[in-house]
Amino acid sequence: MTTTTGRTTKAVLFHGLGGPEVLSVEEVALPDPGPGEVLVRVEAIGLNRAEALFRAGTYYYPATLPGSRIGYEAAGVVEAVGAGVTAYAPGDPVMAAANFEFGTHGVHAERVVLPEEYLVARPEGVDAVTAAAVWLTYSTAYGGMVLTGGLGAGDHVVITGASSGVGTAAIQTALRVGAVPVATTRGEDKRKRLLELGAAHVIVTEPTDAAATTDATDATDATGTGQLAEEVRRLTGGAGADLVFDAIGGPGFARLGDALRPGGTAVLYGWLDPRPVALSMNWPQTVHTYANGALVRTAEGRRRVAGFIGAGLRDGSLAPVIAETFDGLERIADAHRLMESNAHLGKIVVRVGG
Repeated sequence: MTTTTGRTTKAVLFHGLGGPEVLSVEEVALPDPGPGEVLVRVEAIGLNRAEALFRAGTYYYPATLPGSRIGYEAAGVVEAVGAGVTAYAPGDPVMAAANFEFGTHGVHAERVVLPEEYLVARPEGVDAVTAAAVWLTYSTAYGGMVLTGGLGAGDHVVITGASSGVGTAAIQTALRVGAVPVATTRGEDKRKRLLELGAAHVIVTEPTDAAATTDATDATDATGTGQLAEEVRRLTGGAGADLVFDAIGGPGFARLGDALRPGGTAVLYGWLDPRPVALSMNWPQTVHTYANGALVRTAEGRRRVAGFIGAGLRDGSLAPVIAETFDGLERIADAHRLMESNAHLGKIVVRVGG
């Protein structure tokens, strides 16, 4: 049984739906870890688009207000363990496994108590900022493209919204398995950086810089012209892509399906466009929806993801792209503002004190 000691810790909460301004840093009760639980001192947190959708009320499950917690991703050190915990001991470096309902267990805090199955060991020698940027992005890319989509050596994969944290991880994941990543981005300003990250090709879906808009609309607006499919076929010698990896959905999903080879596969792992998803008439093709939580909720899934990430970090084939690092939980609203500006490329991280 979890007991309360009167101790408190700082955590990010919100009491109403809205923009970054609804986030606040407040003192909350910090219980002792109960049986099967672990107390973690958080060193760094990573931001994801899911958190912005959650606090705005557009995520796939709602926040319980007032006083909702927030945050899927964090890296820290074990401070104490409850009865029966054998996988971790005080001093062990760990990461949140992002397999929980973050309105209740949100890890954007100075300290958190979590069931041990909500944690994974931090790869040896990996610092907290790097660790806060790896788990969710690479597990999504690996689980969605490789385990679900069957991406293999020599395959061409179209990655939409490629400048996001998952997008940059997807480029590296594709390269690690020997595939050919074709990145899409809305404006010319990110083309060079995506090529430097290893994209074999970059398709700019609008000819002008659209810094005030989001890569999340890459597949909804520009692909409606059919030009993306034509460009993918040109780059693949007329064959089409083997796989599409998309976080957007909506009507533009059909245009992505047009870019596939006959019998190709499309994996939809998000719904940033809230409009109904349209399917291509370019048949036959396989369409998967992918939820990362289904993979990392199982011990076997966490083991496979941890093995892939750890090996990639050790050999250098996986190296998270960190757009900016903020210092202190009090900068959380600023970090969310940067995420919503879509001016960044890669992952946004906040260092945590305390």
